[in-house]
Amino acid sequence: MKYDFTSIMDRRGKDAIAVDGLGTLPGFAPDLPKEGYDTIPMWVADMNFPTVPSICATIVERVQHPAFGYFSPSEEYYNAIIKWQEERNGVTGLTKECIGYENGVLGGVISVLNAFSAPGDAVLLHSPTYIGFTMSLENNGRKIIHSPLKQDENGVWRMDYEDMDKKIKAHKIHTAIFCNPHNPCGRVWEKWEIEKAMEVYKNNDCIVISDEIWSDLILDGNKHIPVQSVSEDARMRTIALYAPSKTFNLAGLIGSYHIIYDPYLRDRVRAQSSKSHYNDMNVLSMHALIGAYRSEGAEWVDELCQVLTKNVDYAYDYITKNFKGVKLSKPQGTYMLFMDCTDWCKENGKTIDELEKSGWDVGVAWQDGRMFHGPCSIRLNLALPFSRVEEAMKRLNEHVFNAK
Repeated sequence: MKYDFTSIMDRRGKDAIAVDGLGTLPGFAPDLPKEGYDTIPMWVADMNFPTVPSICATIVERVQHPAFGYFSPSEEYYNAIIKWQEERNGVTGLTKECIGYENGVLGGVISVLNAFSAPGDAVLLHSPTYIGFTMSLENNGRKIIHSPLKQDENGVWRMDYEDMDKKIKAHKIHTAIFCNPHNPCGRVWEKWEIEKAMEVYKNNDCIVISDEIWSDLILDGNKHIPVQSVSEDARMRTIALYAPSKTFNLAGLIGSYHIIYDPYLRDRVRAQSSKSHYNDMNVLSMHALIGAYRSEGAEWVDELCQVLTKNVDYAYDYITKNFKGVKLSKPQGTYMLFMDCTDWCKENGKTIDELEKSGWDVGVAWQDGRMFHGPCSIRLNLALPFSRVEEAMKRLNEHVFNAK
């Protein structure tokens, strides 16, 4: 490969909660490992790979100019997004007017909810669900209604459209969050699935917030379908949220963007986004996106997806072969595995807390899945060099799931 996905970065002291946060955030971060074990960071959703060089080069070039005053997003910024969406997702007809900055995807979610709902109103989510959604909704006084995803005979996560419709009607819901691809389950929704979901939302007059932050991280054999692309109604009903942060490991730089085609929705969301007077872009964040969305960035992402596919294939095969009682569906996108450990815990007389702790003790810093509404589940980040995935599986086999 042209780019480096094998070197093991030492992130200690380099502003990374993935390693420096261990043992400091009770109830959220894993504990520090026991003496004799180094940490394999497999919890918080950032990557343990160096980002594409074009990002660093673009930032460095801008830093050479010693003034960082007030500014407006450049035409190059908007054109980079338009080109990226066209070349990566087949989006046509996207214009500058439809693109708006958000400090983060979750900030964008709250702006939409403030525009089209009130505290106490119900919002539909699929569960398992991203902890950021639940925390943001609860902090802003919304009532969360979960429509559980179900696994079919092949273990593939599916939406329950009847349940969605029933709960939307029962709770008089008019705003819904759709995660595409899905975190933490890793589903890359097919077009017909999105079409059926959007029919439910249309029939119940729901505004749809589509979190598509994972849309670039698609594993081999799958394809991302933007929600706004499946029909004209979906195009005009949906607020789509994107960011280069997951794709290029830029979460610390802050910076997301929305795509909204309907002028009324756009005006209402932007009115809410502006209320804090703090939803403004950082100039280096702008240049990071420009550097990311160049041809070199596209080439880097293609290689990254090959690396993630290899990691996911290996971990999935290893777990299903060696860890009896652990159930999981093979992800089609993202770099997360979501493991259901219910049967293993029952068979071995262990609690999920004891299981998690045994992994932490040997340096496998995995994440409590209960935060994602998996009652006896663990979320595992596989965005790290393959050698570290191998080492993590070895430790889990010898010291955790099949400990003597």
